[in-house]
Amino acid sequence: MARTTGSDGARTEDAIRQAAIALIAERGFEAMTLRELARRVGVQPGSIYRYFPSKGRMLVELLLDHLRFLLEHWQRERPGTDDPVERLRAFVDFHVRSHTLRRREVFVANMELRSLAPADYRKVVALRRRYEDILTEILRDGVERGAFRVPDARVAAFAVLAMLTGVGTWFREDGRLGKHELVAQYTRLVMQCVGAAHDDTAPATRHRQHRRPD
Repeated sequence: MARTTGSDGARTEDAIRQAAIALIAERGFEAMTLRELARRVGVQPGSIYRYFPSKGRMLVELLLDHLRFLLEHWQRERPGTDDPVERLRAFVDFHVRSHTLRRREVFVANMELRSLAPADYRKVVALRRRYEDILTEILRDGVERGAFRVPDARVAAFAVLAMLTGVGTWFREDGRLGKHELVAQYTRLVMQCVGAAHDDTAPATRHRQHRRPD
């Protein structure tokens, strides 16, 4: 079978990763075969092993890549202020944008933890915890400053993340709400959930650096 993605190794590896995400999102990791993946990319099945030594290794790399994406792009976009309210606004904005932009990656990352080997599971969960820690620290700082009222910052972070992450399951680019309106509504909901000390309903994107997390 002729290779359709060219001989460039980096491009071929990226094509494999993108096709794997699509297939896993469509069928589930266990149902996806490397032969099917190779056919979709346009390479010989044996070529997959040049980039990933096993199907399981491929999955852990895909999940780690998604989490690294979130951590690296948050570092670029996080606001310079120490105001917990503004940091929370920025986090909601970032999370909603990235999770509507990368819906398939989010779905795979959330659904396929079950398919990881124990050691790989621990590695992925440890990196995910670093992302959860960002929000936990924002909330904890806000509680200490009197800006937020939650009984437990960690539990509140889990609740907020569950609400925000779900946006990827239903948001559509051609739907009733655009992303700006969506971020504004989620920001208001999150502020209410954490008991923000004041009712600030200004647009949630006013302090955002206007860059897509891509």
